[in-house]
Amino acid sequence: MDTVWSGTWVADRLGVSLQEGGDPAAPRLDTLLGLALRRNPKRAHLLVSRVLGKHVPQSPEAVYAAGYGLGERVRALLGDEAAAAAVVLGYAETATGLGHCVADGLALAPYLHSTRRPVPGVEPAGGFEEAHSHATSHLLLPEDPELLAGGGPLVLVDDEFSTGNTVLNTIADLHARHPRGHYVVVALVDMRSPADRDRLTAFAEGLGARIDLVALARGTVSLPEGVLAKGQALVEEYETRAAAGDADDPAAVAGSGAGAASGSRSTAESGAGFGSAAGPAAGSVAAVERVALGWPGGLPDGGRHGFAPADRDRLEAALPALAGRVAAALGPEPGRVLVLGNEELMYAPLRLARALEESGAAREVRFSTTTRSPVLAVDDPGYAIRTRLVFPAHDDPADGPGDRYAYNVAGAGFDAVVAVVDGAGDTAALHAPDGLLARLAPHTGRVLLAVVPSYEPAPAPVPAPVSVPATVPVLDRQEPIMSEPLRGPAFSSYAPEDVGWLLQDFSDVELEAPTEEREEAIQAGGAHYAESLPVEYQPSPAYQELYQSALTASAARIARAVGTVTETVLAERTPSPVLVSLARAGTPVGVLMRRWARARHGLDLPHYAVSIVRGRGIDTNALRWLAAHHDPADIVFVDGWTGKGAITRELAAALTAFEGFDPEIVVLADPGSCVTTYGTREDFLIPSACLNSTVSGLVSRTVLRSDLVGPADFHGAKFYRELAGADVSVGFVDTVAAHFDEVAEAVDAEVKELLAADRAPTWEGWAAVERISEEYGIHDVNLVKPGVGETTRVLLRRVPWKILAQRGAGADLDHVRLLAEQRGVPVEEVDGLPYTCVGLIHPRFTRGATGADGKAVASK
Repeated sequence: MDTVWSGTWVADRLGVSLQEGGDPAAPRLDTLLGLALRRNPKRAHLLVSRVLGKHVPQSPEAVYAAGYGLGERVRALLGDEAAAAAVVLGYAETATGLGHCVADGLALAPYLHSTRRPVPGVEPAGGFEEAHSHATSHLLLPEDPELLAGGGPLVLVDDEFSTGNTVLNTIADLHARHPRGHYVVVALVDMRSPADRDRLTAFAEGLGARIDLVALARGTVSLPEGVLAKGQALVEEYETRAAAGDADDPAAVAGSGAGAASGSRSTAESGAGFGSAAGPAAGSVAAVERVALGWPGGLPDGGRHGFAPADRDRLEAALPALAGRVAAALGPEPGRVLVLGNEELMYAPLRLARALEESGAAREVRFSTTTRSPVLAVDDPGYAIRTRLVFPAHDDPADGPGDRYAYNVAGAGFDAVVAVVDGAGDTAALHAPDGLLARLAPHTGRVLLAVVPSYEPAPAPVPAPVSVPATVPVLDRQEPIMSEPLRGPAFSSYAPEDVGWLLQDFSDVELEAPTEEREEAIQAGGAHYAESLPVEYQPSPAYQELYQSALTASAARIARAVGTVTETVLAERTPSPVLVSLARAGTPVGVLMRRWARARHGLDLPHYAVSIVRGRGIDTNALRWLAAHHDPADIVFVDGWTGKGAITRELAAALTAFEGFDPEIVVLADPGSCVTTYGTREDFLIPSACLNSTVSGLVSRTVLRSDLVGPADFHGAKFYRELAGADVSVGFVDTVAAHFDEVAEAVDAEVKELLAADRAPTWEGWAAVERISEEYGIHDVNLVKPGVGETTRVLLRRVPWKILAQRGAGADLDHVRLLAEQRGVPVEEVDGLPYTCVGLIHPRFTRGATGADGKAVASK
């Protein structure tokens, strides 16, 4: 039993304290929570659960009992009849296992948890984000699309209830689609302030629904004045010491290297140790042994796509045999064993650990899981995160790039660690020299790997034919339509040799909708952004002047980036590339790359434009056309810039079903550090981002709608011939190309340096976006649009909430400031922004809300 509370270290230094809620029957908060620190401008302290099985290894029986007991309390609250009609929804990643356990306590409730991992072919049924977007935000991917459509109680499960923002946003989203009269919120601890409690009451009254809350314990966190600044300074101090390897200060080096909260791997690998059991000799490496679980065929690995009571029954029946295989692999007297789950995969490894614990096959069994959350580690008994191991994400597709962490494993004296991953996580990255298994090996006598097959949902039924508007010719959908590319001047204002569009022409179809209506429909989950088009923004004279001055100022800079990315492609990828730009932001870049190759090398490169849609993937018929006409090994996908890297990951996921294509995009600018082939990693103004179709060949963004696009069709787009008088597409390309000769020498020198440099993506932009999402209470990375290009798109096409600008940013933001002023959007200057600017879309847009100037704004 611990003699020192694992929050003492933080409490002593920051004055943070936990105030009990006054229920004498509830567990004390200090038995449920410890404290740690993280780098976060809004809240430096972190409540660390001691019974969740995430950051702190715990008895699997204790972890399971906490969740199961909460489920029993919910069942008593609802009554048997209502409980039988309930659905349980857990939050990724932290509460996926907890939600499962609550559903077990309810006995007959089906379970679904949100996920950050995209699954090709599975249509999201909503979520807490822009509808149908890519991975890493919360997606709801039930195999049964009607799972959330019933009118029975919805039970929402999270590990803690601190402000209530996430839960309230979820209820608002789901209630708009499937209204019901009763919601139950379940958490291990309820730490809301009185104001937050009042807000929930008012929210329920406005919704016209009952909202109950069930928790093991209630209380509040007391924060003295100045705690945020003191916490930030403390994190900075210990990160600096850890990076310097300050061996004179054991608390600073933190056993496993303290580790920077920002995710520096170099300082977080050793394990100084705590706990009484002996571990392996320093520097020893354990071999990895694979355990064949014999997982029942067709049994889901968890609740990502739904977990029915029948699935629970199958798992219960299989658990003795599953645990028996793990015990046999461990052999007699395995000592202290840790069963280590993997991010969202918490329930299956928890049940394995509990069955192993019940069997008595090991002297002691503990359970925890890896996580994507970076936390400062300090090797002190009064601190909740004593050591950490750092390793790269290894699931495919990853539920967000970057580093992952295993806390309180190094130095804890485990004789064996059983790492449990699903099939998508059993990748080369898992087994790499810096992967999870290699990181575990020096800190335990044995490492065993058990793989649970990733569940693949049944294909969705083909929808019935939908009537087609009279303006669209009805085509025979039975035969593949492998038409030739559309080319200018019949489609687009580019010369026919500049680009061929693998698209359908929807110019005569009415697809535009007012921006506010589109935003409302998209965020409510009732529409996908690719099913309609925003009304084309026509710039004011002042804005056109800004565009022209921006082009004049940056043309040489763009020309240099074009040359750099093109020469890198020719040197590394293929000497005869086929450029395939992602319509439409990538198309001007593809045209410029083609012109560079022709001007500098006499190459006449083919160039096509194809459609890719976040959440729905690339146009597969366009891929088939490309494979039929070119060697897939020569295909080079081109885009304008990276923000978070959403399309980078979308393309990689989409190409898994096609052989021979290189999935990595090449881009003009890579401020998010998401790709290895780029022209620059600076976040600067690319003037083609300032406008819409009038700088992209007069072509709209692409459209994918079931009544217009059949199974054998290309996606579609419109050609705005009527805007020819405002078109600057060819002028943009000509202006940049005119600087090719003057930048050629600089390009040669830069490419030489790049070819010798380490250009591996760091995905640092993604980490910044996640931080901003939490700091500003958005809780959805898809509503955070980083970089000059993405911010411009927000102002042109969406309903923005506010713009964050890097303090002191200059002319690159003139057009952003002008657009923001015209739309009544505040621009907030901030320090430490890795991008020049970031556009924020409020997660709960309500049409009709207006600002003082009468313009529509976002509101809750």
